[in-house]
Amino acid sequence: MVNISTTRSHKSGFLPRLKKNFIQHRSLYLISIPIVLYFVVFKYIPMFGVVIAFQDYRPGLGILGSKFVGFKYFIDFLTSPNAIRTIRNTIVLNVYNLIFGYTSPIIFALLLNELRLQRYKKVVQTISYMPHFISLVVVCGILKDFTSSYGIFNDLAEFFGYERQNMLSNVDLYRALYVGSGVWKDLGWGSILYLATLSSADPNLYEAATIDGAGRWKQLIHITIPTIMPIATLQLIMKVGSIMSIGAEKTILLYTPLVYEKADIISSFVYRRGLQEMNFSFGAAVGLFNSVINLCLLVAANWSARQMTGESMW
Repeated sequence: MVNISTTRSHKSGFLPRLKKNFIQHRSLYLISIPIVLYFVVFKYIPMFGVVIAFQDYRPGLGILGSKFVGFKYFIDFLTSPNAIRTIRNTIVLNVYNLIFGYTSPIIFALLLNELRLQRYKKVVQTISYMPHFISLVVVCGILKDFTSSYGIFNDLAEFFGYERQNMLSNVDLYRALYVGSGVWKDLGWGSILYLATLSSADPNLYEAATIDGAGRWKQLIHITIPTIMPIATLQLIMKVGSIMSIGAEKTILLYTPLVYEKADIISSFVYRRGLQEMNFSFGAAVGLFNSVINLCLLVAANWSARQMTGESMW
């Protein structure tokens, strides 16, 4: 027997259904307008400017008047001695961020979830959230003071028998300081998503597990971790999809020519060549190359996650 209501809904067409949906949820559509406008104005419209990556762009001539040079700047970057160094450093720093920056909020959320003293739990959460709201410039300034020759880190190092040094100028310590400061800043904030997910877990599952004799560890393995697995998978996909992207702001604030060998990344290299030297086409070409690699990694990570866990972004 044919379902008449279903048949009518199919015949009604897309536009009538969209109109009906808009009327039912008009408040949600209205509050989403600023977000949509933000992405259109600042994300999609500027994408047309990527054409300068294939031009010898001159601001006086504009996009239409500049000479088309094809893949010249892509080849210049990939054949330059800085390409291997910057790509390697970008990947290494992002892998470190993936290992420590991705896993630490999950572990922290699991530990907080096991606390039974709610007052103590709220105090720990509040303290852990605070670094996220500190300006990156301030954080880098604090880190520079703490790692200077007369900073607190060197006081501790001297106490244990090590010599004083400017730690940020030590090429062997730079990555540890860079990643460690990032973990400290975003640990608490990154755990909010997992704590919110854990709060939605069914208490009956824990009660049933307790009755069956499951201890805290088995409850963690068989209930708590599977509860956060879908959101953790999505976060992992997004992290892997941006493995070639790392902001230049923190790097520019912290690095010096002494540590270029391990600190110079694609975005900081683009900043020096594209903005400081005003080679806009070169900077656009490297940025486009970076974005294409990120897109490929995102698609591959999404496919892998869907095959292994059944969870994916699309």
